[in-house]
Amino acid sequence: MRSTPTLKAVATVRDTWSPSSWRSFEALQQPDWGDDGRLEEAFARLKTLPPLVFAGEARQLQASLGKVAEGKAFLLQAGDCAESFHDFSAVAIRERLKILLQMAAVLTYGAALPVLKVGRIAGQFTKPRSSPWEDAPDGTQLPSFRGHMVHDDPPTFEARVPDPDRMVQGYHQSTATLNLVRAFTKGGFADLNQVHAWNQAFVASSSQGRRYEVMASEIERALAFMAACGVDVASTPQLHQVDVYTSHEGLLLPYEEGLTRRDSITGDWYDCSAHMLWIGERTRELDGAHVEFFSGVHNPIGVKLGPTTTPDQALELAERLNPERIPGRLTFVARMGAGRVQAALPALLRAVTDSGHPVVWACDPMHGNGFKTTSGRKTRDFDQIMLEIEEFFAACRSEGTWPGGVHLEYTGDDVTECLGGSEHISEEQLDTRYETLCDPRLNGRQSLDLAFRLAELMRRDTLS
Repeated sequence: MRSTPTLKAVATVRDTWSPSSWRSFEALQQPDWGDDGRLEEAFARLKTLPPLVFAGEARQLQASLGKVAEGKAFLLQAGDCAESFHDFSAVAIRERLKILLQMAAVLTYGAALPVLKVGRIAGQFTKPRSSPWEDAPDGTQLPSFRGHMVHDDPPTFEARVPDPDRMVQGYHQSTATLNLVRAFTKGGFADLNQVHAWNQAFVASSSQGRRYEVMASEIERALAFMAACGVDVASTPQLHQVDVYTSHEGLLLPYEEGLTRRDSITGDWYDCSAHMLWIGERTRELDGAHVEFFSGVHNPIGVKLGPTTTPDQALELAERLNPERIPGRLTFVARMGAGRVQAALPALLRAVTDSGHPVVWACDPMHGNGFKTTSGRKTRDFDQIMLEIEEFFAACRSEGTWPGGVHLEYTGDDVTECLGGSEHISEEQLDTRYETLCDPRLNGRQSLDLAFRLAELMRRDTLS
């Protein structure tokens, strides 16, 4: 949906950035809020609320991403397709965190490389849509669901009316989510001594769950060996707590501007809605509002690049978003689709590498591999997801570029939304537990299966 921002425009000059300068540009994928007064009230409320994250944390993440750009670490960015206002509980957050910790443990142990953990969490409440309309179950057309921060999901016209107060509700849910994530990751739950406890019951019974248990036992023996050698394992914080950073697509610009703050130490502007934000494939226009906004905040920024991206466009985005060429500032997330990587990605890798831009290259194998079954269900095939990752690694290897990370959609629930995997979910089984608000997600077994296969690819590249 194309629309101009509904908040009052602010006159800007092209080389003068401010948190509101995006209003002078075309803002794609924005809802039609209808009532400017209510939008202004919600925006004013957001501006008075405390930041969700701090600038120093964003700088720490950027420094860690700089290590990824150098080939000394790996980025695991993963989480729900779209967070829900309805399915919100400590248990749900804990189960998603379990899968992230499991995957990171598999990758770290398998490839002997630090894994940077960034969740799609505490703010992933909006989704861009390829069409402003979607078909309801009764065959009528409704406004497409854009996420709970915009409107509700029931297939009725009443539910799909945008409500700006939902931005404030999303802020408060993100606050509670962040509190839980910090408590879990710093309060003992992420302790490596708990590595067996991260295995969920429905995952543990699978072949990949059993493989994980073997690895967890090996980690326990390694810890015991270190203690026997006189290493003070109990006083080593890296073994007992982890850093999990937050991220989401910076789609809803009034929300992002409302939570942008000037850092009291550096004087720089930071979007304090998350540690890392990304610009989607549908909103990465160089002359668009999203690139304008994120060119001025100092968070680490990601950009999704689809198969139509040209080398010139990639270079222009790098120059616009990271003109000072700061390592860790910019991550390019390739989302080409299986079978299209070799034709589209190497030229981008070559152009950006030759330019000297210190970009992190990551692979999103989810969004280019969606399709509808004969019954009309949106799904993804696990084999195609893995194929795109393998093609990504091969393209990076051929160009001498470090394959720096993956960007995944998964859930901690035992859903049946993606086909295949070690449990061979079939098309007939999709309706068993198809629960996503928008796009199909990997379940816990499929996520662990992917992590083991990915670790083998990483090991091959680190050895070479």
